[in-house]
Amino acid sequence: MEQQLEEIREQQKASWNKFSPGWKKWDALMMEFLKPMGDEIIGVLNLQPTDTVLDIAAGTGEPGLTIATKVPKGKVILTDLSEDMLAIAHENALSRNISNIETRACDVCELPFEDNTFDAISCRFGFMFFPDMLLAAKEMARVLKPGGRIATAVWNGPEKNFWVTAAMGTINRNMQLPPPPPGAPGMFRCAQDGFMADLFKQAGLQNTQQTEVTGKLNSQTADNYWTMMTEVAAPIVAALSKADEAMKAKIKTEVYEALQQQYPDGKVCIDSSAWVIFAEK
Repeated sequence: MEQQLEEIREQQKASWNKFSPGWKKWDALMMEFLKPMGDEIIGVLNLQPTDTVLDIAAGTGEPGLTIATKVPKGKVILTDLSEDMLAIAHENALSRNISNIETRACDVCELPFEDNTFDAISCRFGFMFFPDMLLAAKEMARVLKPGGRIATAVWNGPEKNFWVTAAMGTINRNMQLPPPPPGAPGMFRCAQDGFMADLFKQAGLQNTQQTEVTGKLNSQTADNYWTMMTEVAAPIVAALSKADEAMKAKIKTEVYEALQQQYPDGKVCIDSSAWVIFAEK
């Protein structure tokens, strides 16, 4: 099993590094889309000015960079598997004159920090992709100080996230893709109501709370939606790479038709739903 987890980790690292230019290109749109979930995480963490905070699966820097502005006498360490994503986060910090941050490429299942180091931990949309979610939660609990707070965001079910299913659902209808193994990393792996709260309890955390947070992906046009999803969404790119040109064209046409049906005025602003789960050590 260890070797299998190692392989998944290396594949994910390569994938996120590969897609980092797309994330940089679409950063403004994606960060606006994900802001409500980051704001909820920041709100429930009840940050103090001197806190030392760990932001896991930081990607291009949020919500860690905003957290850094809330802890002016503390600091934030942003971690991610992908060095290339963290390089973008570092650039974003410089452009916003945020200096109380560090970036550290590492695996959540082997955090390179001492026990009881952090006052708070944030993790926005990372858990669904961790090969061993319980081990990740236990590692977070280990590096959290007694009484420390943790908050994470994970996607709700597909029926509430048309921004994913408009493309992925169309692909699945048209292509015979092998189903992922049960429990494999994926967008909706943590969607079940109470799933993350149970995981946190298993990791020894307590006082769990769960809140549904909605958002909107304001891609404005079908063209923007299609281009963005094919430049940042690894599962979509992987699936389309197995299709011939005719099939790709058919899928693209059907995605545009689905968007046209949902947004007949052409203003593509797609609802999303996520869970934000809070716990304490």
